[in-house]
Amino acid sequence: MATIEECRTALEKLSDTMRGAEGDVRAAAAMDRSVSCLITDLDVTFVGLLSGGRIEVHRTLTGPPAESAQIRLAMTGDDLVALVEGELHFARAWGSGRVRLEASLFDLFRLRKLL
Repeated sequence: MATIEECRTALEKLSDTMRGAEGDVRAAAAMDRSVSCLITDLDVTFVGLLSGGRIEVHRTLTGPPAESAQIRLAMTGDDLVALVEGELHFARAWGSGRVRLEASLFDLFRLRKLL
């Protein structure tokens, strides 16, 4: 089972990858949105912002956040690490329910270029 620090490191790596992207992927990442990532097996949520093509984690909370972010992810820590390492395909994980993504329809259309 992935630790909180391994999950934080995975989010930082994802953020670095997004910032270094080009073309349509870079444009999709250039949104300004609140973001939360619930790590279900650790019962921890990383809360922050997607801004300037990066995910900036501002807080780590126990359990789900009280306020709903504009982009919400939920998955196990192992799945987060596997996604970032390229060992788990996002579309398959999302389709099978291993990863939950909730956002507005507009944001989902933009995010699909990242996924």
